[in-house]
Amino acid sequence: MKRSHLLFCSLVLAWGQAQGTAALPTIHETLVAPPQVPPPITRKSPARVVVDLTVEEVERDIAPGTSYTFWTFGGSVPGRMIRVREGDTVELHLHNLASNKLPHNIDLHAVSGPGGGAPQTLVAPGKQANFTFKALQSGLYVYHCATAPVGMHVGNGMYGMILVEPLQGLPKVDREYYVMQGDFYTSGAYRAGGLQPFDMQKAIDEKPTYVLFNGADGALTGQNALPAKTGEKIRLFFGDGGPNLTSSFHVIGAIMDKVYTEGGTHYQQNVQTTMVPAGGSAIIEFTTRVPGKLTLVDHSLTRAFNKGAIGLIDVAGANQPEIYGKGIISADGPAGAAPHITDSTAVNAEPPGKPQATNGKTVFETVCAACHQATALGIPGVFPPLAGSDFFKENLDEAARIVLGGRAGPITVKGVTYNSVMPPQSLTDQEIAAVLNYVSKEFNDGKVAITPERVRDLRTAKAAHP
Repeated sequence: MKRSHLLFCSLVLAWGQAQGTAALPTIHETLVAPPQVPPPITRKSPARVVVDLTVEEVERDIAPGTSYTFWTFGGSVPGRMIRVREGDTVELHLHNLASNKLPHNIDLHAVSGPGGGAPQTLVAPGKQANFTFKALQSGLYVYHCATAPVGMHVGNGMYGMILVEPLQGLPKVDREYYVMQGDFYTSGAYRAGGLQPFDMQKAIDEKPTYVLFNGADGALTGQNALPAKTGEKIRLFFGDGGPNLTSSFHVIGAIMDKVYTEGGTHYQQNVQTTMVPAGGSAIIEFTTRVPGKLTLVDHSLTRAFNKGAIGLIDVAGANQPEIYGKGIISADGPAGAAPHITDSTAVNAEPPGKPQATNGKTVFETVCAACHQATALGIPGVFPPLAGSDFFKENLDEAARIVLGGRAGPITVKGVTYNSVMPPQSLTDQEIAAVLNYVSKEFNDGKVAITPERVRDLRTAKAAHP
């Protein structure tokens, strides 16, 4: 009798739970490709959220001219972001496409239960699995494949994030973006070209060939830079898929107003750089105060400038000189010797009073060789060669403009695309002409490239149209 009573109570409890779940409104989650995110949740009550997520093994560029076979959730790296509300019941359908070659599954860090859903979702190609879980605690959580070898599956791009919004929602911002860092291990060198296979030994040794934002070299630069306007509040959902490296995430040109460390509830204010562990996250908010390009980097800086962990936020709007003024270059001297700055001071004027190193070789060795090397062959994948450069020979005026004003973004030299930053150089017209002529005669076709008068004209034109 006692056993029958317990059985009856258990059945009633299970029926009640099923009825409670069935009574929830059903919402089919719309998934979008990164860096975009699903819209903020406005409802004030729980729902049953149905998520259909595909596993796709795809070959695409990891760098210009270099391809790689990525294993993905939803066809993108990172995988599509899932957005639910605390208290929601999530019904997840994982589809392993028939065209794939391997079994896969998913472990969501937002799940309270063994394996985070991995045991329930291990599926072969052409099959699908589904399971449900309740989003019990708010936060920004990583999800990833947990099929052995786990490091290989994650290292091939199988990670993404799920945001569980708190009951009261998140504060309103102007723009939200979704960015994840990952380390990739190819058998060839950085930007080696061709189809590159995964290198397990490099992964075990934790020596990545690439460290990337959103799965590709240049995924967030050039035409892919994230747009914004001055005065906007930006929220980044930032995660580190790993499989191995911790990120020292930094936004050059901005101070983070708030960082919800490790994707949790509490935040730190006025942060310069935040550490995000592999398999971890952070919600980052900052204000775009002046126009220009803000640069996203892993501040372990060779990862940014030698392995690809760099992105841009392109901010449009009016200048704010009271916040960020224009620079004036002048001769070094005793205190008080700097020129008086007025509104009529010429921008990009030739540096006054600077001793001229008219020997182009001297200018090259003291200014250019640090990046382009003494041989003028550059650094593969980072700084383009000046020796035998088709860009240099065909674009002499542009080469002078780059020395005058700097350049950021992709540039193609001898069929190879480079994507780094060169700041403007404080050189006189005579020095610029001398060094360009030295590069032309020593490392290219032996001709005089440009005159100081032409450099002066280019400088004047730049001042008139900054």
